[in-house]
This record gives sequence, structure tokens and C-alpha cells, in this order.
Amino acid sequence: MSQVQTRLKAEDWIDAGFRALVSQGPQALKAEPLARALNTTKGSFYWHFKDVPDFHARLLAAWQDQTADAIAQTIAQEDDPVKRLYRIGDSAGSVSRKRAAAKAEPAIRAWAYGDARVAKTVQHVDEKRMTALQDILSDLDLTNPDFAHIIHGAWIGLAARSTGPKDNRNAMSTLMAAILALRDA
Repeated sequence: MSQVQTRLKAEDWIDAGFRALVSQGPQALKAEPLARALNTTKGSFYWHFKDVPDFHARLLAAWQDQTADAIAQTIAQEDDPVKRLYRIGDSAGSVSRKRAAAKAEPAIRAWAYGDARVAKTVQHVDEKRMTALQDILSDLDLTNPDFAHIIHGAWIGLAARSTGPKDNRNAMSTLMAAILALRDA
């Protein structure tokens, strides 16, 4: 009995790219090793991507969309700045279909050390995150810019830890509560 193989989508390749990046580093982000991992041919890769640099660009765009742009969507749903701050903390450790992108953050940051294009994407994501954090903190009359740096640093550091997302949400929630307590002090 033959098995029917479903047609791969570009998103399947992107998800495989995130997994390969995390487990093997950026050298694994090539058509052949990814095709082997997906049990398909390189032709499928080139059906979706012009070439490997195009794949890299789309992988980075997906990471940017699934991380930084998700923040804007998350906090846009809430008017209360305290709740927006906690939503940011929750999003730092949330579990979703887009978890592959979140898990890839430490690997993407490591990749950025040797690739200017990746570094530019990381810088753009960091700027978006910092702007969102500073805006929320400003709404809470917490204007010390170090608070945004501390939250962002915790976000990056917790992403690099191998603990579960619930642990990360609890840690981020504790950090947010500590910063909010300074407002009342």
C-alpha cells in the first residue's frame, strides 16, 4: 500500500529551517539537508524559494513577524498599561503554533554575530520590542529606560533557557510585578 505524501508548503520549510537552525546552526539552512529532514526532494525547496538566500530572508521575515510583530498585536488588544505589560511577559513564554520561531531566538542571535543581514533583522526586532516596552512603561510613569532594558534582557535570557514556557511566564510575571511595585514605592 503506498502512502500519499502531502504537498509541502513554504511554512513547512520555514518550520524545518527553525528546527535545523536550533539543532545544527546556520550551516544546516541549505536545500539538501532540509529536504532530507523533510523526506522530500530539493525540487520542492526550489518550488517555494528562489535560492538559499531567499529562504534565509523569508526565514528571518517569519521570525520577525512571529516575534516582534506579534507583540504589537498582543498589546493592541488591551487598553490598560498594567495588563499590556503583563501580556508582554506572557508573550515572552507563550505556547503557540509559532513556538518554533520563539525557540529559534537564541540561535538567530548567535547567527547574527557572523551575518550582517541577520544582525540587521535582530536589531530591528529589538528596536520594536524596546519601543513597545518603553511606551507601556511611560504610560505607567516608569520612565527609567533601564526598566525596558531589564525586561528585554530577561526576555532574551529566558528564551535561551531550556525550561518550559510556563516557567518563563512565571518568571516574567514576577519581574513585571517587581517593576510595577517600584511605581507604588
